[in-house]
Amino acid sequence: MTSGFFAERPPGRPGLALFLNTGDPPLDVFRELVLMLDAQKVDCLELAVPFPNSPTDGPVIRESADRALADGIGRDEVLGFIASVRPQLSHMKIALLADWRHSIRDLPPEEFVGRVKESGADGLLVHGLPPRVRPQFYETARDVGQPIVSTCYSSSEPKVIEEAAEYGSAYIYLVSAYGRSGTVGPPDHSTLVPVLESIRSRTDVPIAVGFGVKTREDIEGLGAVGADAAIVGSACVACVADALAQGRDVVEDFRALLVELGAAE
Repeated sequence: MTSGFFAERPPGRPGLALFLNTGDPPLDVFRELVLMLDAQKVDCLELAVPFPNSPTDGPVIRESADRALADGIGRDEVLGFIASVRPQLSHMKIALLADWRHSIRDLPPEEFVGRVKESGADGLLVHGLPPRVRPQFYETARDVGQPIVSTCYSSSEPKVIEEAAEYGSAYIYLVSAYGRSGTVGPPDHSTLVPVLESIRSRTDVPIAVGFGVKTREDIEGLGAVGADAAIVGSACVACVADALAQGRDVVEDFRALLVELGAAE
């Protein structure tokens, strides 16, 4: 693996990426949470610019985005947050997730990618990037030196898998199944193995599997079939939502979730 993501793991033990909407919880608590994740040596945080009505997300992540948006969190606030916190991280990498329609298309690609690069984000994952603009956008990122997280599904056509392998330079996000986040069952290893092998034959960039990953057993199972990392999303966002609703300490509740996932003592 050449990207530096998930590089310090023994064979069969996958790295861990977690998803959160920036600003949920509010930024002062969010900063404490991010620093705790780094101290616990979580490998990667997929940090989203919140956007409304995501077609690929279930109610847990949609409601989280709405809370952050209601607090005024947008593209500029997220880039500023990354710029302020990234120098304090000693282990964890940050992959910025931004929606094309809501957060990117009003800027020239070179300006947006340049700002992401300046923020210190280690990777960029674009949600809803139209196929017609992908080559130019990814070429711009390559010219700027901004690593890209590309995506494909376990059921994607070979051409899509080839493109994901070509464009992915941070890691490749392999979506375990079609559906909305938080509503998909555990990953089907029988369908993942051939796709993992196909991607691996084309690139040495790490492959992270997400959707339906909620437990320590899910994570360990993905490692057993050759995934370099597992991505946990809705379970993380639900942990935050529950702590906020119950008036509990978000950081401590999240630390307990890491223990359940086998990512902390």
